[in-house]
Amino acid sequence: MAVTKTFVMDDKIGEVAGKVYDFLENNGLTTVTKMSKSIDESRSKICMGVGWLAREGKLDFEKDGRAEKIVLK
Repeated sequence: MAVTKTFVMDDKIGEVAGKVYDFLENNGLTTVTKMSKSIDESRSKICMGVGWLAREGKLDFEKDGRAEKIVLK
């Protein structure tokens, strides 16, 4: 049973990572806050999607004052 839940969560995070990728492709440099206002997913899932893409080496991160901004490589 736990294996099934893991696969379902992996699928969901992968789906959200795709939404994050599409958002960044269309909007460029942004913050998680801005993404969470536009992507119809929870902030935590958006952060998981960002982590997924970061692990794949598809993102760059920039510090702008207190804000952490994200952009596609």
